[in-house]
Amino acid sequence: MIRLKDIAQHAGVSVMTVSKALRDEPDISGRTKVKIRQLADQFGYVPNAAARSLRLRSTKFFGLIIPAMTNPIYARVVMAIEEQAHAFGYDIILTHSLNNPEREEDCIRRLLARRVDGLFIHPVYRHETNARIYDELIRRGTPTVLLGHRAAFCARFLNVETDDLAASKALTRRLLELGHRRIACFAGPVFSPTAQERFEGYRRALREAGIEVEDKLMFSAGSTIEEGARAALQMIDEGVRVTAIQCVNDLVAIGAATTFMQQGIRVPADLSIAGFGNILSAEHFRVPLTTVRQPKFRQGTAAMESMLKLLAREPVEGKRLPAEIIERESTGPAPKQEAA
Repeated sequence: MIRLKDIAQHAGVSVMTVSKALRDEPDISGRTKVKIRQLADQFGYVPNAAARSLRLRSTKFFGLIIPAMTNPIYARVVMAIEEQAHAFGYDIILTHSLNNPEREEDCIRRLLARRVDGLFIHPVYRHETNARIYDELIRRGTPTVLLGHRAAFCARFLNVETDDLAASKALTRRLLELGHRRIACFAGPVFSPTAQERFEGYRRALREAGIEVEDKLMFSAGSTIEEGARAALQMIDEGVRVTAIQCVNDLVAIGAATTFMQQGIRVPADLSIAGFGNILSAEHFRVPLTTVRQPKFRQGTAAMESMLKLLAREPVEGKRLPAEIIERESTGPAPKQEAA
């Protein structure tokens, strides 16, 4: 392994001069810097990151915790954070919580042991109002940016979120404009702030239209394709008749739509279905899915902007980003006999 001492011997200078030249210190001449950098490249010198981090008290690593990369909603967020991190000289250590609070705590502790300069976390939402590991992050003063809505246990942290309430409300209004009056809601986990906002947007749009929110049109659909399929079967078994369904996310919508079509129900001729998130498969589903486009890349970029301000100890506030409806073939006018 090539050391600074080896480069110094070939350059005929001191080890300190080599070190300063590679750090681009101003008291080393330009000619000497060029000579030393050429030798470093020639010999394939790689700086000792551990030693550098001890000297600068910075590892140039960020920790990133998401539920699972298999969920396509996170792909562009992760890409944006990694691209921005790379541009600023940082690397990302990616871990998965699998939506498990104990695993999330373990991931955070492992990243703290790696002395990361900051953390990006999509929280594992839970019923509890306190979480020991989040309290510890506050005590440590670890720069942390949440990727999503805050809940009681993580309310003191900076976050970047989508305005899910406004987007969901706009989506329900669009279904109402298409003539739908019986609109079911395939809702997400009750303790998830994201799911709560999307349900609240649906509820407000109906009430403003003078339509009572019926409990029998509410179905707990989780967040996966399989859970969306189960909710669809439950609705069929209970004999609930609607002309449209608004789903908590695209995966639930895809699972539900597939199940309904397998039962001979036409989408959208018999039943309109809308999702939320605009994952890649939404556009390429057998019936392209009406959904809400979240600014996922922008969320990652905004999260990095917030992190850099935290590290620089500059004033910074949480960000709430707007979303937009993407209307595709899975929604259409309510069937005439139902719309009347």
